[in-house]
Order: sequence, then structure tokens, then C-alpha cells
Amino acid sequence: METIKFGTDGWRAVIAKDFTTENVARIAKATADWLLKNHKNPSAVIGHDCRFAGALFAETVAKVFSAAGIKVYMHQGFISTPMISLGALKLKTNIGVVITASHNPPDYNGYKLKGSHGGPLAEESLREIEALLPEQNKINLEIVKINDLIHKKQIEIVDLEQMYIDHVHANFDISAFQKSKFHFAFDAMYGSGQNVMRRLFPDIDLLHCEHNPTFKGIAPEPLHKNLLEFSEHINKSGKIDCGLAVDGDADRIALYDSKGNYIDSHHIILILIHYLSKYKKMKGKIVTGFSSTVKVEKLCNHYKLEVQRVRIGFKDICKIMLKEDVLVGGEESGGIAIKTHLPERDGIWMGLTIWQFMIETGLNLSEIINEIYALTGSFAYQRSDLRIEESLKQQIIKKCENKEYTSFGVFKVERFDYFDGYKFFINENEWIMIRPSGTEPVLRTYAEATSIERAKEMLDACYATIIG
Repeated sequence: METIKFGTDGWRAVIAKDFTTENVARIAKATADWLLKNHKNPSAVIGHDCRFAGALFAETVAKVFSAAGIKVYMHQGFISTPMISLGALKLKTNIGVVITASHNPPDYNGYKLKGSHGGPLAEESLREIEALLPEQNKINLEIVKINDLIHKKQIEIVDLEQMYIDHVHANFDISAFQKSKFHFAFDAMYGSGQNVMRRLFPDIDLLHCEHNPTFKGIAPEPLHKNLLEFSEHINKSGKIDCGLAVDGDADRIALYDSKGNYIDSHHIILILIHYLSKYKKMKGKIVTGFSSTVKVEKLCNHYKLEVQRVRIGFKDICKIMLKEDVLVGGEESGGIAIKTHLPERDGIWMGLTIWQFMIETGLNLSEIINEIYALTGSFAYQRSDLRIEESLKQQIIKKCENKEYTSFGVFKVERFDYFDGYKFFINENEWIMIRPSGTEPVLRTYAEATSIERAKEMLDACYATIIG
């Protein structure tokens, strides 16, 4: 029996190796059993992103759910993860299932679960589903036909993309975007955000908005190294004021300014806090991940907003958003939510909110960031993922746990913070962090410093120390 475990954001595996119809059927059966155990007359909404065999895997889940007597709503064609979350909320289903591996390389696919609240399913529920996993799939998937289930009304086809577009129009004045002095661009990274943005903004520059399950060999994660073509396009154009990029399932965000400079998630979190606090006069707690910039506390101190740090993984942010008044919840990976939308990461929604900020104030991205720097001081951030042998990775982790790293070259460690990963503070504003990935065979390393050059020096010193 293949072991199936939910990581920080669902279960992911290599297609045709561990991510097979049989294993998807097994985890779908566990999900169905959990639904029947916890809900009367349960229902689910199902969709998939742009990856290989997405429809096949989504239909596999639909077949298993239907066999268990669960009402299924299913979208035909690829959609983003936030569309499933919105669908779960608006259709009032007990769960949402999206077949996606998010930002992982193209040979991966995955299985994410969403709750009726329109955000990640609670971790305790995921563990309960894991415990119900059968040793094998006992449903003959070949003899079950999707069209028969649709005809019998066990599966109802719904248009989640149109539902999302209607929701955008209800919350944004799209005509104001089109009439503004600003020019925008969008990079879908060949992911599932492409159709909705083409429909909303047919006249803006659209890059990588074609269906290509290989992502042209580049993992659809919105990091600058994966978006060089977008950056160059903006820089050469000379007419684009802001570029928005999202990951493979459109729940993570990155931005570019008019010169093609990358605006990372740390700055985006600060931009949203600044906009909603100063210009929209809104209040609420700020919840952010362990690896986010320390400037969050500095900006929130200015606006008298409470800050809570949580483990990496958006489900912990969502958990607080469901119980408390949270203004912005965001993590370093680019997953951000705000109180006026879902308790869910949504790269397109966050991008539209920042474009709206620009239109309402007439400020460009550089001017907005300078306003923030006046309150927090400037900073830079670097992250690198190291693919190393498991034995070396475990040695490094053990040394972190034993606090053996008291300096990284010339950078002496003033204090440690081991809340989720291993963070080494060089001073109040600068730190290095080491953390093993929960979904990939990599060791993630991070650095925040007063300049990009210094952040790179800190990471180089980190590598020299831990690898030699």
C-alpha cells in the first residue's frame, strides 16, 4: 500500500508513479467515508487545473463520491483553486476537491481539499481522512461512466469560472481598470488563471496564457528566476505600469513594477496592509507565516494592528481567519488573503486589489513602496531551494536542532527562533532561515537583509557553513 500523507498544502506525487487513478480513488474513498461520517446528505464540488490527466483524476474522484451517494458538482475544463473554494462557499457544499500540484514541476499532480467556508480544510479533518485510507480501491472505475452519472443527476455540471467572474464584477469596477492611466500585464505561467484574466482583461498584455501541461519545462512557481521572460517583456515595453503573475493553480502571486523589477510576496503583504489600513481605514489582526519579513511588525506597530505569526502553510492562517477579525493573512510563498474576500489564497484577487489601489490613489508601485519604506525602512529578501542528499539534509537539521550554527561566516547569530524551521537572527532586521520542505526533497534557505547584495552574501555564507 502506497503511503498517502497530506503536507502543508495537500497530497502531491509524481504522475503515473504514485499519483495514479488507483491511489486517487483510495484517497477519494477515504474522503467520502469522512463526509458520510460527519455530514448528513453530504455534497462536494470538484475541479482540476491544467496538468496532465486532470480531467481523468477529477472524474475518478467524482465516480467514487457518486458511488458513495454523495452529491457532486463538477466543473468541466480547467479552473483555479480559488474557484473551487468560492464554489464550495456559494454552492454550500461540505467539501471542495481540486486536482492540482500548485507550483510543483510538471510531472507532479496533487489533491487539495477545501472546506465549506471557502478555504483550506482544517488539519484535524485531514488527519481523520488519512486514517480512513483503504489499502486498495475496490471500485471498478472502468464500468462507471461519467455521462451516465450526469444523466442520473448524481453529478451536476456547474460553471465555476463564470461564478468567479461574476464575483469579481460584484466587487471591482472593471471599467475603471480599463479607463485608468495605468497599463497592466498578466503572466499565467501556463496555469489555470489564464482564461479568467483573458475574459476580464482581453486588451492587456497576456503572457503564457496557453494550455501547456509541461509549463515549457519551468515549474509554475512565481519566483523571479521563473519569470525572466515576463520581466524582460515589461522592461522592453516601457508602457506597462504593473505586471501580475500567478502560479499554476492561481492562488499565489508575484508582481513587477514598470521597469520589470520583481516585487516579492513580503512587499505585497505590506502593500495590502498599507492600502487597507491607511486608505480604506480598515482594522483587523495581521496573520503571517514564520518566514515573512520582520517589517510586518514595524508597519503594524505604526497602524496599531496586532500581529500573529503562525507555522508555514496557509491552513493555519485560515483557521484564525475563521475565528477572528483578520485584515490580511499572508505567507512568504505568495499565498495571501484579505478580509473582504475568502479565507483563502487568491493571486488574481490580490493582484486586482493592488491594481485598484493604484487606480484610486494614482500612485505607481514604486511610489507605494516608498511610502511603506518611510515607515519601515527598506529591505531585501532572498530564498534558495537546495536539492541535496537526504543524509546530508538530516545532518544539517540535527545541527540546527542542537544550535551548533552560531555564525555563518562573518555573520554572527544573536538569537535563535525555532517555531517552524530554524531562524538565525543576525540583528533586529536581518536573519537567515533553514527549513526542510514538506512536499519536496529539498532544503529551503532564506535571508532577509538591508540590501539584496547583503542578503545574497548571507545565503552564500550559509551554504559555505552547512555544506562546506
